[in-house]
Amino acid sequence: MPKNPNNQSKPVKGTETMNGAMKLFLAGLVAELYLLIIRRFYVTGTAVQMIAWFDYLVYLAAAGGVVFLAGLALAAAWRKDKKKRTIAWYITGAGAFLGGASGLIRLFNAPALSLLTVVVFLVMLLGILWQLYDRECAYALTILGLSLVVLWVCRKELSNMYLGVYVRVLAVAYILVLAVITLLARRADQKDGMLGSLRVLPASADVLPVYVACALSAAAMVIALISATAAYYAMWGLGLVVFALAVYYTVKQL
Repeated sequence: MPKNPNNQSKPVKGTETMNGAMKLFLAGLVAELYLLIIRRFYVTGTAVQMIAWFDYLVYLAAAGGVVFLAGLALAAAWRKDKKKRTIAWYITGAGAFLGGASGLIRLFNAPALSLLTVVVFLVMLLGILWQLYDRECAYALTILGLSLVVLWVCRKELSNMYLGVYVRVLAVAYILVLAVITLLARRADQKDGMLGSLRVLPASADVLPVYVACALSAAAMVIALISATAAYYAMWGLGLVVFALAVYYTVKQL
């Protein structure tokens, strides 16, 4: 037994964040693999495979719902044990993805699969960034990532005679959300990172990246509303901004 137990090495915060980032990366890979399997057998498979998976997706959606409810029940039962509660939330998230993704693909087929493939990748990437980088950077990259998804939807469906109106409403609503986020960021900046009793940013945070992300996203959405073709170039522009911002904060972090 060591003479001074207090001298034992303690886990470093950086190690914990790296472990969290690796877990998100592995979860994202598993989710993308599941979507790849569905694409192989349901979207591009033979007629027999497509018919079979048309039924399988119903069962998978139901199974996901059961797993989701079981995870919630375990989280409630293990609420006093942090380690077990974390495991329960992992189970809940897995069930939500399995049920939600299977149900959406069953209802909307290939468009839902393509959208989920992009969303899973972005969620994985943004989750890793939230683990590794400053909060203001994480907020900015999250806003830009969501904007890329909305732009992708606009480019695909704005000209759709059935969904075009709904997509335009979504784009306008998203611009209003960006305006609200900008106002909340300004208020938090004036209150040293606090919104009421909730700390959303460090006291010394630089809110400029959040303002820039909201402004660029709103401009890109306006361009998308004018032209679906222009939305394609707006996506590339935002993608370059995301890459540049990620590189900048990576260098800053190092």
